[in-house]
Amino acid sequence: MNLLDDRKPESAFSAPWHNLLPYDGCVEYRGLILSEPKANDYFQHFMQCIQWRHDEAVIFGKRICTKRKAAWYGDGDYSYTYSGVEKTALPWTDALLELKAVIEANCGEHFNSCLLNLYHDGSEGMAWHSDGETALKKNGTIASLSLGAARRFLFKHKQTGEKVETLLAHGSLLLMKGTTQSNWLHHLPVSRKVHTPRINLTFRSMSE
Repeated sequence: MNLLDDRKPESAFSAPWHNLLPYDGCVEYRGLILSEPKANDYFQHFMQCIQWRHDEAVIFGKRICTKRKAAWYGDGDYSYTYSGVEKTALPWTDALLELKAVIEANCGEHFNSCLLNLYHDGSEGMAWHSDGETALKKNGTIASLSLGAARRFLFKHKQTGEKVETLLAHGSLLLMKGTTQSNWLHHLPVSRKVHTPRINLTFRSMSE
């Protein structure tokens, strides 16, 4: 399978990227790295071909099933625990490997896994959290690709409470780097104005 064309993505790889965070971390919004037709193709493909499952979380000792769906893929059968629930990675699909190569070329990083989340509409979001699980490479880059509905995305400093907000567009890439996970929380708020799905792919590095 090859959903990519031969054109260079819309964001030039050498552009000088601005850090959205004022201190204690680095978040770079790379903008659109896929043309709209290609972003549409990937969105439709992932909606149909990813092995989506309702996400689970343990909150106050109780296991709950969330409305959003999730899937976990990687180089090997990595075990990954977040929100108190353990997941095992599935083998990469061809489409995920295509996107992984594009993102790695864009940011100069290597990733060995990808966590996908499907939000069916604006009623589904993600509470404040940081991706600080011990299985992840410490201070490793997390590359977040957005497909589908544009959504607000917020950061909040763990000590000062200062907030930073951006809008994640269809086909866009956001990088969370360095000490961001140690010092900042992030959050996908719900919205009554959003009535269409969004798929978020977060490419990560598991500790080998």
